[in-house]
Amino acid sequence: MNKLKEPKNPWTPDDEKGHFPSPIEWWSNEILLKDVKTKKEWNLKASFTEWCENKQKRIGCIYRTVLLDVETDKHFEYSFRSDSHRFESSEKHFDVRLKDSFMRGLYPKYEMKFVDPEHKIETHLNYHADVLPHWVSQDITNGYLPMGLGQYRYGYIPKISVTGTMKKDGETLEVEGKGYLEHVWGSFSYDNPFKKDSDLKKTVSTYVKLLRWWLCNNTIRIPKSITFSTENNPFSYDWIWGLLDNGWTVFYGNSLFWIMDGPATGSLIISKDEKTYTEFGNITFKYNKIRYVKKYDFYYPEELELFAKQGKEFLHLIFKNTTDYLEHINPFPYAKHWWTGFAICEAPGIIEGFYSNGERKTKLSGICRLEPQRQISKLGHNSLKLDFLKPPKGVGISVDFESHFFEKKIKASLQLAPSPKLKFNFQRIDRSKINKKTR
Repeated sequence: MNKLKEPKNPWTPDDEKGHFPSPIEWWSNEILLKDVKTKKEWNLKASFTEWCENKQKRIGCIYRTVLLDVETDKHFEYSFRSDSHRFESSEKHFDVRLKDSFMRGLYPKYEMKFVDPEHKIETHLNYHADVLPHWVSQDITNGYLPMGLGQYRYGYIPKISVTGTMKKDGETLEVEGKGYLEHVWGSFSYDNPFKKDSDLKKTVSTYVKLLRWWLCNNTIRIPKSITFSTENNPFSYDWIWGLLDNGWTVFYGNSLFWIMDGPATGSLIISKDEKTYTEFGNITFKYNKIRYVKKYDFYYPEELELFAKQGKEFLHLIFKNTTDYLEHINPFPYAKHWWTGFAICEAPGIIEGFYSNGERKTKLSGICRLEPQRQISKLGHNSLKLDFLKPPKGVGISVDFESHFFEKKIKASLQLAPSPKLKFNFQRIDRSKINKKTR
């Protein structure tokens, strides 16, 4: 009898360190912390991002930290940006630095120090990975994902034991918790996603591999309902990291392709142990609650519901934010094409749902971090909802079109069976009366 091969670490030391002069690269940390003595909860996000453009003529970096006091819902946000320097780093191993802040180590152990000089907060942490790293779409493209005419490689570690100290308000707190680390690099641009990649053939090949995999896992048929919107364009993203109470981890990343309610074209990845990952290929999603950002005229989800299948396995998950979102919006002053900026909306949340292996149904619950990311369209919010009437109930289609750009709303329905009917309604939208939260 052949023994199953033991899963091994897919990351090499070269994968973990920097890839300068990559057009863009980042390391991002999500950490759920507790004060060891008082049990007070904190959420910390820290990211290091750098870029290199035009044959190293344009380089720069952004270091950003956000500390959330979960009890008071207060954010302490700090950001440093340079448009002429990159981070200090080692060419031999993972060691990235900015002044007193740094990230370094080698799987499974890392040391991190994140300094917020504006609020006088200093967090010094030791990481120990509890699970193997994973590439998104690891078995499909070896971790490569397309964006526009470029592509990137996306790796993450979804469960890390964290210990250390936090200095705040002149006091040193002993903290512990769980964390997430991701490393991404590639040849794409947020403000110019149609910029031609030098290796365009590889990008096209990546699209083809992902499309083939998606088609193998999904049956093409007319849905009951599907909704499209301008803010859910292919350069926008829904992102969730979650820890379930039974020890499982959840990763959801969906490049939206204009869909606001319907089939997902991204990844839902579950790990039930410390070594193996299941990537679901048949996913549908809907937004149960959405939030409106009036200044930039776009919506993003507050409550997201997923249904996923893979073989005999079935997942139903609902993700809800538990505090107000922090909306971080980066305008594009020199953006080309149709974009005005990029938004990252961040909040902690909870998970509810169930899992079935075809024989037994298991209730699931846990905690998560939600980060809807939106490439903001110059056209603002525009949406098209299609509802299909199918046999045996009848044959027909209903159209609900809403355009903030044209300030118009159109509803129409055409029924062919069981009896012909046609309805049409046209009305003007008063932008001043759009609710902050709506569905």
